[in-house]
Amino acid sequence: MKRFDKDGCLQPGIHEMSWQRFVKNFGTNPQRLRLISGIEDAIKSLKKAGCNTMYVNGSFVTAEEFPNDYDACWDVTGVDPSLLDPILLQFKSRAAMKTKYLGDLFPAHFSELSTGRTFLDFFQTDKSTGKRKGLIKLNLKGIKNA
Repeated sequence: MKRFDKDGCLQPGIHEMSWQRFVKNFGTNPQRLRLISGIEDAIKSLKKAGCNTMYVNGSFVTAEEFPNDYDACWDVTGVDPSLLDPILLQFKSRAAMKTKYLGDLFPAHFSELSTGRTFLDFFQTDKSTGKRKGLIKLNLKGIKNA
């Protein structure tokens, strides 16, 4: 699946992927596998609250060999806020989120402050070049052990 452009980003668009394929494509070294464990923990938490879709972005879904973290956003449709881990709603200081889940996670429909665009749209633009780029869509219902 890895179709990167010359800047190392995924080709533009939303690329739906199974969990198994995601792990196979992006879990290529111990650092990436560690981050995948954080994504898996986030998926477990989001699923408990009724979330069905997560979009993964950031350097994690690029050609970068050793990304430091990942960025993700999640669809709020069907989510029961009372069942949601409160850490997933702490945006001013995301240190606890990054410690627990190893990345930054945002509701997909929330607006990114500097641009006013939703995170789902914002994540599809390379901040270095301004060009459109791809992200990965995970169907959380299809992930059995999370």
